Amino acid sequence: MNVQFLGGAGEVGRSAILIDESLLLDFGTKTGDPPQYPVGDVSPEAVVVSHGHLDHVGAIPALLSGDDRPAVHWTPPTYELAMTLARDTLKLRGGTPLCPFTREERSRVTEVSRTHGYREPFEAAGHRVEFFNAGHIPGSAHVLVSDGETRLLYTGDFHTDDQRLVSATTDRPDADIVICESTYADVEHEPRERVETRFVESVRTTLWEGGTVVVPAFAIGRTQELMLLCAAHDIDCYVDGMGVEVTELVRRYPEFLRDADAMARAKSNARIVTGRDGQRKRIASEPTVIITTAGMLSGGPAMTYIPEIHANPMNKICFSGYQVEGTPGRQLIETGSAEIGRRHLRVSAQVEQYDFSAHADRNGLRSFLDSYADAPILLNHGDSCGWFAEELRAAGFEATAPEIGGEIDVP
Repeated sequence: MNVQFLGGAGEVGRSAILIDESLLLDFGTKTGDPPQYPVGDVSPEAVVVSHGHLDHVGAIPALLSGDDRPAVHWTPPTYELAMTLARDTLKLRGGTPLCPFTREERSRVTEVSRTHGYREPFEAAGHRVEFFNAGHIPGSAHVLVSDGETRLLYTGDFHTDDQRLVSATTDRPDADIVICESTYADVEHEPRERVETRFVESVRTTLWEGGTVVVPAFAIGRTQELMLLCAAHDIDCYVDGMGVEVTELVRRYPEFLRDADAMARAKSNARIVTGRDGQRKRIASEPTVIITTAGMLSGGPAMTYIPEIHANPMNKICFSGYQVEGTPGRQLIETGSAEIGRRHLRVSAQVEQYDFSAHADRNGLRSFLDSYADAPILLNHGDSCGWFAEELRAAGFEATAPEIGGEIDVP
């Protein structure tokens, strides 16, 4: 089996792995100015997608240019999330060099889409493929690929602890080689229960004092997780941005949720923002919680809310996830000011950060890999792949960290 790393090696973003020059695993984008895409000129016979985040699906429609029509295999939620993200990309960048595909190419995705549930084997480009729950977001999957002799497990992004939205991964299918994500290989997450307690107490204090809490959140996964948390603690909240649409999308697939009834209650607990007639400015003056895109303050309704609440020290901005270097969210955390919607804002509101990560941390990665102690481990999707490979080798694993463009032949 031949494995080529076209993206995602030694970095977070543009995940793309080519198997035997015919089967492509993921084809994502790397956020930046300008965005980056997988390397090389690839024309796969089939594509298999691990989950519906931009860094794994963001460039999928570009594979359907010209006469190419590879079948694209994914779970039902991943298909719908990918189409939603592609539409948003066209809305933001369509018709510019920053958009890797056209509206026509996006529409072709529907023609070649093939959806599968967990543990439902299928054939793709001459390989046997099977999905297993990865515990990351609804529909996320470990991908097991077999050529009849070698079984390769591509973990995709995964979590070994339960979240409110999805259950942790518990599947450990037999594999001869593992391609493993390492996003948080150098981090130990604070226990989720403790993170939730700190968040809830902080929010309640601010509301009791009459302040407004803005929670920048990723539309896919994080918005729904926070909605579930607010509902569980009887905290009223507004939800704004793409997260509203994604919430309705994931609710159509209750079998991919940990507790579909809890998600229904969370939807009922939340008030949906339409953005009409100055609604956002009115909401920003209320003692309430506003869950809104974008998670790193790089766009979305947050561009309205932050300027409205930034000057009052009773208000609060609660980041719910990692802030990439160079983003307004990262600037705000580090300096107390940021460029928000072409304005430089010195923020007097309180700024807090909470780790609601949907990835396994160092301990979770190690516990997962303990099931594959005798298999070669190829590390990707992380800034510390090389370091983590050294740590694993010291512990007795056969671990390597491929580079972008790297190629490995597996016996």
